[in-house]
Amino acid sequence: MSGATATGANRGVPTIGRDGAVRLVGPGQRYRRSRRNQLVVWWREIDRVLLGLIATLLLIGVIGVAASSPASAHRLSTRSVQIAELHFLWLHLKWLTVGLVALVGCSMLPKDTARRMAVMLGGTMLVALMLVPLAGFDVNGARRWINLGFSFQPSEFLKPAFAVGVAWMLSWRVRDPNLPVIPLTTALMGLVAALLMVQPDFGATMLFGGVWFVLVLLSGLPVARVAWAFAGIVAFVILAYFFYPNATHRIDSFFSGGTAFDQVDLAQKTLLGGGWTGAGLWLGVKKMSLPEAHTDYIFSVIGEEFGLIACAVIVVLYATIAARVLLRLQEENDLFTILAAAGLTAQLVGQAFINIMVNLQLFPSKGMTLPLISYGGSSMIALCAGVGLLLAITRRNPFLTRDVTRPALPLADVLRR
Repeated sequence: MSGATATGANRGVPTIGRDGAVRLVGPGQRYRRSRRNQLVVWWREIDRVLLGLIATLLLIGVIGVAASSPASAHRLSTRSVQIAELHFLWLHLKWLTVGLVALVGCSMLPKDTARRMAVMLGGTMLVALMLVPLAGFDVNGARRWINLGFSFQPSEFLKPAFAVGVAWMLSWRVRDPNLPVIPLTTALMGLVAALLMVQPDFGATMLFGGVWFVLVLLSGLPVARVAWAFAGIVAFVILAYFFYPNATHRIDSFFSGGTAFDQVDLAQKTLLGGGWTGAGLWLGVKKMSLPEAHTDYIFSVIGEEFGLIACAVIVVLYATIAARVLLRLQEENDLFTILAAAGLTAQLVGQAFINIMVNLQLFPSKGMTLPLISYGGSSMIALCAGVGLLLAITRRNPFLTRDVTRPALPLADVLRR
């Protein structure tokens, strides 16, 4: 009897096909069918419009890195070491491949699993951020990187995890309105800010602060407290200017000239050098003297080689991503989903517009890349993982437009609860 059972298990289990015939399906076939079903469910539930917008930005990034790679390779080459013109393009494609795996993998996670993974990632990166002053190494005068067998920047991976983690903490008030979620998230923001300012990384500190402010604002913070929070941010910037040399240097350079200002000024001239339609791929001239052409100032390179129209398209794409997420959340009942999606979008779009404003000479230099477009190693993987979390959190069963146990509430009513 046991032998017959083992033989039956090896041969497979009987299943009824679409034509009504009974067939034996082996373990391998069942696994493949299960994986295929998961992909079908993922494709039906994911926001395909949002996925298309993200894919478009990634494709523009490949073209932008191809355009800027010769400038960075020329600038970093020496008499003894010559870097190939497309060196950064091939590296970008390698990191992008890993990033795409992270994007698809994260987007396939159930919402609760995505939240748990983000919280664990946030805790791990917070510990790594504490180790940066002790075990990190300097790049361009700032200690932001750590080497644990491979080099990475903990703050980049902390960005999406921070948005999801703060959203999760703020959503606790649905279960218990008396929980001190605002003080808890404020303390977390203060810890992150202190660790970033030590590196120093004033730009990332402002980005984290902006995401935190958006989340506490959406969570239903009273108007009086909103005013106090805004006043606190202004006071922080003023104190940073007077007592934090990195902020003082960047702000003074922006208003009165200096090395950082010269870079921003050159970026603006490069951006405007191609006119409306651009000089053409690899025909830009001003980009050759532009520092960090493949990272911080890739927007200017795109402007010179593809024109201001291409730059306007990029701006519209980021704005459309924000609008698409807001539309996706219109009939959402779950406060965590609303806050997490809003926080991840604020982090992505906020970083993009800071970078764009720097290139337009409307903001002090921040050393911040253009998300999903600039060249990056660990930053590209982190950004793709963050976008994957956004896609996972905004997934929706197309056959269930609302919670069947209660009517869908408008977004404003959910936030007031």
